[in-house]
Amino acid sequence: QLQLVQSGGGLVQPGGSLKLSCAASGFTLDYHSVAWFRQAPGKEREGVSCIPPPGGTTLYADSVKGRFTTSRDNAENTVYLQMSSLKPEDSAVYYCGVGWGCGYSIDSADVNYWGKGTLVTVTS
Repeated sequence: QLQLVQSGGGLVQPGGSLKLSCAASGFTLDYHSVAWFRQAPGKEREGVSCIPPPGGTTLYADSVKGRFTTSRDNAENTVYLQMSSLKPEDSAVYYCGVGWGCGYSIDSADVNYWGKGTLVTVTS
């Protein structure tokens, strides 16, 4: 059974850090792209980052560039989103999605399968 299991969300103070995980089972992430999106209440879904298959360049939204880092651990079959210097406006449900390429922008990333999301709340 194909599954994307997300974890790592939670409550954090402004300036803090969180590391989200997107673990795959039933298939290997090695040759897939993995995109991260977020959606806050009342707002449209926003692309955060996309890590392409090996050899490509990871994309980041301007709003998170320099603060968020996406990486993959093929041995763990997991992609991570390391979030630092968090701001209240980073609060949202974060989703990972798997596909075959990031394209030229995160919003055009190919996503064929989604995780269920994990909630990140940044508040003092």
